[in-house]
Amino acid sequence: MKKLIFSTAVIAIISATTLPVSVSAHGGASGIVKERMDAMGMMGDAVKVLKDMMQGKADYDATTVREQASIIQKHAGDALTKAFPEGSLDKPTEAKPEIWTDWERFTVLAKQLENFAEGLGLAADNGLQMGQGMRSGMGSGKGMGAMMDGQSPMMGGKGMMGQMMGDDHFSPESLAKMPVQGVFTMMVQTCSACHTDFRIEKK
Repeated sequence: MKKLIFSTAVIAIISATTLPVSVSAHGGASGIVKERMDAMGMMGDAVKVLKDMMQGKADYDATTVREQASIIQKHAGDALTKAFPEGSLDKPTEAKPEIWTDWERFTVLAKQLENFAEGLGLAADNGLQMGQGMRSGMGSGKGMGAMMDGQSPMMGGKGMMGQMMGDDHFSPESLAKMPVQGVFTMMVQTCSACHTDFRIEKK
């Protein structure tokens, strides 16, 4: 059985995948584009709060974890997909048209984010379990070894992300049994996978 070990390498991944949307980036946005950019901003702010606790920059507080996880959960899943009606590409959106040509994957990622956020809230009382392994449910994926090499097994719908789609190992109830930092890591990797495929890269 493979194990995930939370390490400084994973912290680096979390830092790289924490992509809050600044208020200034919303200039000129209106309608549904503004609504979803505002929602992304709230999720990004929540991830920043959580990241500081995962990195030890702020004291760990289970209540805060639940509150921030709830914010992310609220804007994920159906709420996220409904914020992207087909063709809503008015500037200054950063959405790619690939969202609608690969709608199934976008929907799966949105639901997976919702599951991880719910699971994170449920795992909050587990606290930070630094240096301890956790069950990954990755099967034959490269897992943490790939992460430590600077690769993301979730990117492109392969490896870990491919297995997570519809995998009961990653139900909120199963995630509730895991160390909180492990659930957080997988949640931000889901964000990263979605950004990689469906968000225009900033220059």
